[in-house]
Amino acid sequence: MPSALVTGATGLLGRQVLKAFEEAGWQATGTGFSRASGEIRKLDIQDEDAVAQLFAAIKPQVVVHCAADRQPDSCTKNPEAAHRLNVTATETLAKAASSQNALLIYISTDYVFPGVQGEAPYTTSHTPKPTNVYGQTKLDGEKAVLKYPDTIVLRVPVLYGPTDDNKESAVNILMDSLYKSQKEPVQMDDWAIRYPTNTEDVARVCVDIAKKKPKTQILQFSSEDRMTKYEICQTFAEIMDLPADGIKPNKDGGKPGPDGTLRPYDCHLDTSELKKAGIDVSTVDFVAWWRRHVGAFRH
Repeated sequence: MPSALVTGATGLLGRQVLKAFEEAGWQATGTGFSRASGEIRKLDIQDEDAVAQLFAAIKPQVVVHCAADRQPDSCTKNPEAAHRLNVTATETLAKAASSQNALLIYISTDYVFPGVQGEAPYTTSHTPKPTNVYGQTKLDGEKAVLKYPDTIVLRVPVLYGPTDDNKESAVNILMDSLYKSQKEPVQMDDWAIRYPTNTEDVARVCVDIAKKKPKTQILQFSSEDRMTKYEICQTFAEIMDLPADGIKPNKDGGKPGPDGTLRPYDCHLDTSELKKAGIDVSTVDFVAWWRRHVGAFRH
């Protein structure tokens, strides 16, 4: 039975990746830190010795590195901490994976690109130019892992999927915004274009990459669901059969937020390298998935 190690297995994406490998018949081990419990092993990926010990014990053939500070505002406020987690710890994992001749799949982000109007979709040959600390640390993480031969970078956009708490996802939390708007007006960004992608689809792609081991070191995966956050809220309102009058569109984008984080306009990712590798890039239907998830079926 092949062995896989998934970091960040208590998080939004990591949980689904761990599940996908288990269902595909792998001996899968998940690690977490603050939320680690049960079968999820507690591991501080910033502790080089602890990482080396775990790798020696498990001897994984594939490592999927999902753990990260993926909140742009948090990275802006604490750039040193973000660098330690997103870059230094990432290189520690790449080094440990290389010592075991394991394939490392590093989850990166569309935010490595500037998202300037008219530039998207971005191919893997486009030059990254992040607009914020989060994107820069993830790009630096890419550079750290690509120094090792058996590594693949997988860039993904904003994610949604099954959550313990809607705050885990910048998409799921918009359902809370819809509920809040039933009582008071809620301003919602109607400027930046997003491509919400389901964690179950990303997890399936990770398993396919592990099986096929493409030669291309940088891959990109994204849905084609093109929506602003305001439009996502409108879609949620229709699904939940709730009024959307309380959601107020804010088209004043392209400026740093209150914390100084500048969001890109459109970082749509081109998925042609995955297609060339023979990997399915189809995604679940956004509305159908949410109807099933919330039990909002219409007859």
